[in-house]
Amino acid sequence: MGATKTEHFTDAQNQIATIAKALGHPARIAILEYLLKVNDCICGDIVNELPLAQPTVSQHLKELKNAGIIKGNISGNSICYCIDEKAIEILNHYFLNITQTLSKSKCC
Repeated sequence: MGATKTEHFTDAQNQIATIAKALGHPARIAILEYLLKVNDCICGDIVNELPLAQPTVSQHLKELKNAGIIKGNISGNSICYCIDEKAIEILNHYFLNITQTLSKSKCC
């Protein structure tokens, strides 16, 4: 695959693309939904909630964390995860702008 040439796009466009890419797997959506359901930081229970091996869950958590969607804090021998509100605000603002633009659009 060729270079992505991300330097040709704005920081905001790259940020949204990074978040969207991280959300592009159903396991990661399931992790987010679980974190929302529990509404607290989780320290290891996530593996028990998904039909995936622990290393696979860890990889998905890493992708979500690298995209800034979740944050993790070390607590003893484990890492506790919760949703990072900043990423959700970025997505909310992005889709709100789209919705407002479409509501004013006379296209099609």
